[in-house]
Amino acid sequence: MTNKSRRDFLSHAGLGLGSLGLGGLTAGGLLGGGLLSSAQAATFDDPLALKVAHHAAKAKSVIWLHMAGAPSTLDLFDYKPDLIKLAGQPMPDSFSKNLKTATDGGVGALYATKRTWKQYGESGAWFSDLVPNIAKQADDICFIKGSKTEGSTHVISSLKLHTSALTPGRPALGAWITYGLGSANPDLPSFVVLPTGYDNSGGGRGQTIWSSGFLPATYQGTAFRQGDSPILHLDRPALVSSAEQKNTLDLIRKLNTQHASRYPSDSELEARNRSYDLAYRMESSAPEAVDLNKESKETKTAYGLDDEATKDYGTNLLRARRLVERGVRFIHVISGSNDKTYGSWDAHNNIEKNHAVMAKSVDKPIGALLADLKARGLLDSTLVVWTSEFGRTPYGQTGDGRDHNPWGYTTWIAGGGSKGGYTHGSTDAIGLRAETGLVDTYDLQATVLHLLGLNYRNLTYTHQGRSERATTVFGEVVKELIA
Repeated sequence: MTNKSRRDFLSHAGLGLGSLGLGGLTAGGLLGGGLLSSAQAATFDDPLALKVAHHAAKAKSVIWLHMAGAPSTLDLFDYKPDLIKLAGQPMPDSFSKNLKTATDGGVGALYATKRTWKQYGESGAWFSDLVPNIAKQADDICFIKGSKTEGSTHVISSLKLHTSALTPGRPALGAWITYGLGSANPDLPSFVVLPTGYDNSGGGRGQTIWSSGFLPATYQGTAFRQGDSPILHLDRPALVSSAEQKNTLDLIRKLNTQHASRYPSDSELEARNRSYDLAYRMESSAPEAVDLNKESKETKTAYGLDDEATKDYGTNLLRARRLVERGVRFIHVISGSNDKTYGSWDAHNNIEKNHAVMAKSVDKPIGALLADLKARGLLDSTLVVWTSEFGRTPYGQTGDGRDHNPWGYTTWIAGGGSKGGYTHGSTDAIGLRAETGLVDTYDLQATVLHLLGLNYRNLTYTHQGRSERATTVFGEVVKELIA
């Protein structure tokens, strides 16, 4: 009797494990017919290899600015004179009809904060005094003022925003983009996450919103820390020289390659070799990518690195620009402040203080990022997305705060083929519900994918016998947002 290993048996039984694993790869129709050409097999060997887009792309990279905790866009971008006039009065029945409150706080009187408003740029867009630096970039911003979502809690709505699901388990948008396009820089992760601050609230810091879900783990986001060593366990051990490490990796690669040659249908060893190679290259490439020592003093000042209130977020946005310059596809920047009392935008009470702290932490860095990208010729190819899990109600809660509002709020995008100086949609007179130009989070994701050259209907992955796509079964490209 001939001795056969379990691997031998499975590799010759029908299609074998390798072919079974390949059945899930259908990005952009890559494996639409179930049989692999040699070129497609080569693509599978390296899951991060560059892939051909479905159509001409307007953007190469995305900087996704997640305002964790949900700011009140009524106090930032959505000027409502009627709300100011009616402040202190009960909400009129005409607005509250069929309203299901988001939390248990109830519906208080209409509430207006002490904001002053001005119009900026040729577009005449309205901005409050909380965001004067973002306001200077008015003509590059495309406002989506009819944004809406579903879900009444931060975690649920944040999952929907980032993964198009109300429960954990689906891939984040950044993972889908990496899966669909591959990596433009083999020395860095294609999907990088830059969290800021202390606060874990707002559904913003959980790894589920940058997970690869049911996609292979190689597509998940890689979180970078503050400081000179951005990735845990990346540094070489102190007592191991560079030559020793390289010799060790060369030996491992040689042994794995010899073993893999006996099992050409099994890509696991090759994938492991590639992960070792990437980790080795990242020892120098990742620290260099986020090293700000070569940035000018003027640039650092513009991003607010000389001010404790803006230093952390400004550092992350300057790093985001450097990562875009190095070909990183998707940079997910999560807001947060170094104020332990007000660490996120979640302002159920004392919204004046909360939003003063949070707006100051992000306004100057975001304004600098937009100006810097434009000055360097990067804004045309970089899509900046400013969004949150939902908005805030026009009525008060606990006297001086606002409740969750999934029915109508503002999102904006800039660069990357979007229509600068344009406002799409609106909320009603008091800013409670989206009234025109409704854009769901599914539509936002579909539009982002489109600008990157990906057809959201064709970007699919077979999971448990079902062909899945990034926006589930929903979403439409909002063509009015595209230049």
